[in-house]
Amino acid sequence: MTIIRWKHRPMFSDLFDDMLEKRHAQGLGKDCGCIPATNIVEKDNEFEIQLAVPGMKKEDFRLEMEQNTLSVVYESKEEEQREGEEFLQREYHMHDFTRSFSIPETAEAEKIKAHYDSGILHITVPKKDKEKARLSKQIKIS
Repeated sequence: MTIIRWKHRPMFSDLFDDMLEKRHAQGLGKDCGCIPATNIVEKDNEFEIQLAVPGMKKEDFRLEMEQNTLSVVYESKEEEQREGEEFLQREYHMHDFTRSFSIPETAEAEKIKAHYDSGILHITVPKKDKEKARLSKQIKIS
């Protein structure tokens, strides 16, 4: 079984197909260095980071905070191939990745929360109160 991508193949498609096949044959195609697609949304009281990581469980991820850098770490657990089962075509497989984000000083890093829902990892980074985030303050002279 194969997936047909288009009815009329472009003129140079064989050239690109050959390049990809050679890359696979050399072992370079296995780990593409892919990282999940990410959206970052700024709201009034928080930032939300959304990572598209379908087919995983929340236990598959580790969130780490060091200084002002938030890292999302995924370490794949090799899938066991079932007896009598062989892939005829495989177009997706998530490899290990680490995705890091610089957290602004206006965020409350201690209150970061995360949840996983319908293939999207949502990370909520609350903002500090406007008074706490102000860079200026009065200094009392003694």
